[in-house]
Amino acid sequence: MGIVSPGFQGRPRTQEPALPPGQYLTEDFPVLSAGPTPRVSLDTWEFVISTENGSDHRWSWQELMALPQETPMVDIHCVTRWSKLGTNWQGVSLDTLLAGVDTGAHFALAHSYGGYTTNLPLDDLRGGQAWVVHTFDGAPLPAEHGGPARLLVPHLYFWKSAKWVRGLRLKTMDEPGFWETAGYHDYGDPWREQRYQGD
Repeated sequence: MGIVSPGFQGRPRTQEPALPPGQYLTEDFPVLSAGPTPRVSLDTWEFVISTENGSDHRWSWQELMALPQETPMVDIHCVTRWSKLGTNWQGVSLDTLLAGVDTGAHFALAHSYGGYTTNLPLDDLRGGQAWVVHTFDGAPLPAEHGGPARLLVPHLYFWKSAKWVRGLRLKTMDEPGFWETAGYHDYGDPWREQRYQGD
């Protein structure tokens, strides 16, 4: 006589994917912003990388669209505890934008139309980890989600993926941005639950 009854399969295995600690899965796309939504004309939009030496590298909307485009499919994680999996984007890799930039900086301060800022180590914007994206799910990125273009840095909490991005200031010293000066974590790794300073 067997120890296990025929047909017994044990406890069913969960089909839920692994999420960072403290996160829950959402199917929608919550809208969270630190201020009013800016409306930016494509005729005047530009993306500027400013080096620590004062050199500027500029792209108009037409120039951004003429660069090689990538279509990352990534999971995103908000510090308010929602995660959305398998999101589809289109945009330009920061590797492409930084390729011709001569810098010895180790940090970047992303800044946005509307005044928002957030800081990131420059290494986290390289190596296929970050993009300036303009399309979500095959359609132009809506303004409430950061359109016409936003930063996408999916391995960090989503406040690091600055909406309405207009450029990067490269820095030799780290400089906290909007939420970091309000007590949010300087780095923001969702897998280590780095939500607030001291986490």
